[in-house]
Amino acid sequence: MSQIKEKWIYIWNHFAQNHARLSKWIYQIFYFFVFSMMVTVFQYLVFTFMPGILGIGLAGTQFMWPHREMHLFGVDFTWSLLGYNVLYDASGAVVTGGGLGYFISYEAGSLLAQCINFPLQRNITFKSQGNPWYQAVWYFLAWVVISLICNGFNNLWMPIASAYVAPAVYNLLVTFITGGVSMIIFFFVFKIIFPEGESGKKQ
Repeated sequence: MSQIKEKWIYIWNHFAQNHARLSKWIYQIFYFFVFSMMVTVFQYLVFTFMPGILGIGLAGTQFMWPHREMHLFGVDFTWSLLGYNVLYDASGAVVTGGGLGYFISYEAGSLLAQCINFPLQRNITFKSQGNPWYQAVWYFLAWVVISLICNGFNNLWMPIASAYVAPAVYNLLVTFITGGVSMIIFFFVFKIIFPEGESGKKQ
């Protein structure tokens, strides 16, 4: 095992010496993907289990802004940038996976994931020495904007999906669709806010 590791390190170092720019991109994309997938799994667990922990009361509480009544693929629902529709089963009873409970779960899972992701991406993936407070503020602003975009997009298809698939399935869809969109946008955001090797400089 150690021989394989040593051989791989030798091959990688040789490649990095001859293709410095390309090797840096490969390194960053690899670690960015690994850490992003780790927090994606974390988010999925929060999205799946936290609504049940918060209870049926919050799941049955409507919280949406702005309200836009829509009808797509035979499903009536309310679209919004913030909040989610209350979900009901075939008998009309409230089920977990929507309403204020899901909104709190979504935002809490997403925010906690970013708290994990930020230091990993900053210190390991991009090895940035820039001002951490400046970077944290821009990271937070980017997260807010991306979250609004993802929320608006999710609220177009989630009510339709909930009518046809189990909550665990559309939680998986939410996680990977949101995660996929976020990953693409965040990678280039990180390239901007995490300049490499700028120790001691003020942003």
